[in-house]
Amino acid sequence: MFGLDWSDPQTLWLNLTNVGLGVVALVCVVAVAYNIVSELLIRKHAARTNDSHAMHVPELGWTMADGGEPVGENRPGRKKAR
Repeated sequence: MFGLDWSDPQTLWLNLTNVGLGVVALVCVVAVAYNIVSELLIRKHAARTNDSHAMHVPELGWTMADGGEPVGENRPGRKKAR
């Protein structure tokens, strides 16, 4: 296969190591591609809902960059941010 001599005992471990590293590299490429697609879908959803500071996390619900508190809402007994 690919010009390799798999029956040669001197290069067998080198070939097996190369195959293992190739599999690990392939898994890493798939993981990065999955996360890129996931991020693009999240951004598409945020743009569609016109809420660029919100991100849906199923375990947490809708999280917001400012802590989930609506901007401009006055709350008694709370200091305003400077």
